[in-house]
Amino acid sequence: MHNEKYNLITVLGPTASGKTAVAARVASLLEGEVISADSRQVYRGMDLGTGKDYAD
Repeated sequence: MHNEKYNLITVLGPTASGKTAVAARVASLLEGEVISADSRQVYRGMDLGTGKDYAD
């Protein structure tokens, strides 16, 4: 078991408020990564209202 500690930053907000852009910028500045936790993004064909980032 590892005893390493990691920092976690969460970005929360309403739909279309710029969360993805903020998260991508913060990750870039801190040499981190963005992990999406939106369960609806895994469904094929459910593109509206899920905030899928196609620029990835």
